[in-house]
Amino acid sequence: MPAGLRDHGQADLREGPSCTFIGSRDRHGKIFFSDVEGLPVQVWQQDCTCMSGLPQASRVSVGNVDMTPPVMNATTFAVSAEFWSGKRVFLTGHTGFKGSWMLHWLDLLGATVRGFALPPDTTPSMFTQTEAGRLCDHVIGDVRDAAALRAAVVDFKPDIVIHMAAQPLVRRSYRDPAATVATNVMGTVNLLEAVRACDSVGSVVIVTTDKCYVNNEWAFAYRENDRLGGKDPYSASKACTEIITQSWRDSFFAVDTPLSRRLPVASARAGNVFGGGDYSEDRLIPDAVRAFTSGNPLVIRAPAAVRPWQHCLDPIAGYLYLARACFEDGTDLAAAYNFGPSADQMPSVGDLATVFADQWGDGATWQHQPGDAHLKEAGLLLLDSSLAQRTLGWRQASDLQTGLAATAVWYRAAAAGASPAKLADLTRAQIADLTDGAGSATSSHIQGPADALSSH
Repeated sequence: MPAGLRDHGQADLREGPSCTFIGSRDRHGKIFFSDVEGLPVQVWQQDCTCMSGLPQASRVSVGNVDMTPPVMNATTFAVSAEFWSGKRVFLTGHTGFKGSWMLHWLDLLGATVRGFALPPDTTPSMFTQTEAGRLCDHVIGDVRDAAALRAAVVDFKPDIVIHMAAQPLVRRSYRDPAATVATNVMGTVNLLEAVRACDSVGSVVIVTTDKCYVNNEWAFAYRENDRLGGKDPYSASKACTEIITQSWRDSFFAVDTPLSRRLPVASARAGNVFGGGDYSEDRLIPDAVRAFTSGNPLVIRAPAAVRPWQHCLDPIAGYLYLARACFEDGTDLAAAYNFGPSADQMPSVGDLATVFADQWGDGATWQHQPGDAHLKEAGLLLLDSSLAQRTLGWRQASDLQTGLAATAVWYRAAAAGASPAKLADLTRAQIADLTDGAGSATSSHIQGPADALSSH
C-alpha cells in the first residue's frame, strides 16, 4: 500500500461478486483499494467515479462512509446531433472498416471531419463501396510520418481527435512485426505530439483493443487495471500504445505548465467486432462472406474459442460517448475504458459462425480445420465494461442476433451489386436501427431468422 494512508476500513460490496477489498484514504482524498493479500487493486478519485478496479456493485463504503460511485444517466453523454453538430473532428483511420462506419455516423450528426489515413488496404472496401470520401476532408497520409500528421492536425484546428488508424490484424503482425509496432506505437506518439502542438483540441480518444491485456484465459472478464501485455506482436504493440497514452496523459496533459496543458486524453478498448463492409483477411465474418458468396464452406481454425463479439456500432458509440464526456467534463474522466458486450453475448467462434450461416441462408455452413500451431491465438478473452457503463452511461445497444442479421443484409446487398448510394443509405439506416434502441429483427434493414442465437 502507498505510504501515508489512514482511515483504514473495509469496502462493503453488496449485490456483486463475493470479494473483500480493503480501502484507505490518503491525505489528498484518494481512495486506495487492495485485496485481502495486500496487493493494490485500483486508485479512486475522491468522488469515486472510477470503478475499474472493483466488481460492479450497488454499494461501496470505506469505514462508515458511503463511497458508492454515482451511476451516470444513459443520456448524460449520449450520442446526439445537439452535441456533435458543428464539431470539428480529426479522425485517423477513416478509410478502414470501423473508421468508415464512424465517418458515416459523424456525418449524420453534422460534424465537420478531416480524415487522415492510408488508402483502403482491401478491395473491395466499405470506404470505396459507400463513397465515404465525400463525407469529409479526405487526406491520404501515414501516421508514421510525424511532420505530415502534425501539419494536418494543426491546420485543421479540431475540437476533438479520434485516433483509429492502426495495423489491426494479429496474424499479419507475425509477418511484419516491425511495421505493426511502427504504426501502432509510433503512430500514436506522433498523433499525441501533433495534439500537443494544437491548442484547439478539447478531447482525445485513442482506440486500442481488448488484446492489450496479458491474457491468461481465465473465466473472469478483464478490467481496465488488469496487467497489460501481449504474446503476439499486435497485442504487444497495443499494450505499448496504452502505456504511451497513459504516459503522455500524465506527463503532458495533466496540468498547465510551460511543457504541458490540461487536456483529457482517454483510451478505448473494444473486443471483436463485425458489421457490413469488413473485408480484412483472417477475420471470421469477412472469411464467411467470401466463402458463402463462392458457394464454399467457411473454414474455422478454433471453433471453441470465445471472444467478446459485438456489432461495430456498439464500441463506436462508446468512442463517441467517451469523446463527449472528456470534452464536457475534462480530465476527471480521462482514463482507459473497456467497451464490450454483456456476459450473455459472448458465444464461441463456432456458435457465431452457425448463427451467421443461418442468417445468410443458401445452405451456408462451416468446417473445422486447425491453424498453424506456432501462431498463438487466445482461446478465451472476456471484457468487463462496468466502468464505461457506470461512469459514461454507455450501454450495448444491439444484441448478437440483431447485429448479425444486419450484417448479413449489408453484405448481401453489396454482393448483389448495390450502388454506392444504396449502400450508403443502408449504412445510415442501420446506424439508426442499431443505435437508438429500436433495432429489431423485424426491421427491413436488419431482417433475419428470429431467435437463431438461442437455438445454438
